[in-house]
Amino acid sequence: KRESLRVLRLLPHTPFLKTTFSLVFLGRSGFCLQFCHFMFQVLFNMIVEVPRWTNAKMEIATEEPLNPIKQDIKKGKLRYVANIFPHKGYIWNYGALPQTWEDPNHTDNITGCCGDNDPIDVCEIGSKIRSSGEIVQVKVLGVLALVDEGETDWKIIAISVDDPEAQKIHDIDDVKKHKPGYLEATVDWFRLYKVPDGKPENQFAFNGEFKDKDFAVEIIKSTHEYWKALLHKKADGGTIKCSLDCSALAVLAPEVLKTRQVSLPGAF
Repeated sequence: KRESLRVLRLLPHTPFLKTTFSLVFLGRSGFCLQFCHFMFQVLFNMIVEVPRWTNAKMEIATEEPLNPIKQDIKKGKLRYVANIFPHKGYIWNYGALPQTWEDPNHTDNITGCCGDNDPIDVCEIGSKIRSSGEIVQVKVLGVLALVDEGETDWKIIAISVDDPEAQKIHDIDDVKKHKPGYLEATVDWFRLYKVPDGKPENQFAFNGEFKDKDFAVEIIKSTHEYWKALLHKKADGGTIKCSLDCSALAVLAPEVLKTRQVSLPGAF
């Protein structure tokens, strides 16, 4: 019996890591008895903007040089999300995938709306409360198609690879099984979180149903292509600051960057 492990390394300008396992079983004569080739999982590097159970609306400032993470300001006041009963603040570690962009000039075929001009959002459902600015490797599980004030705003559902439950949660149906009620709470939260500010309830494509991991990965790939077009000046990003200076940020291991404030040039 002989086992070999092959890992496809991250390429520049790609936000995801593919891990491939090859198992080859040899008989005494040296002939191959069985060959198994598994695509085990697809991992992405998530930038945490908002730790779970907090209210400050922290986000990547895409219009500022070096794209720092900072608290959003509206009408001269710092922004906070309201508590949506019975929850306190954000109900997941909330952030974004680097080197993705939801193009505001592109009408999504699924939602019928243009992108929201931001990196694609991630809701990390692991048990650990993360820090703002932390880089976390996550396993994608599914996606929710939110329509927020007439804009497409995909919400990726993911779990940190080092979470105790990551070994048994591989797709969106596993979330329903092992974390009952979490997805329903997620839909309710996104539907209602702007109502306390006097705005109407948000809407969803697919009647608020979550799509699976494969669907989510395709959405991420498409937003990565939009980001590449933005980076190479083939798309109009308006006042967005996006450069190649530190675009390798997405290939750094999570333990490299553990800070409460990081700059993210070219990362979105």
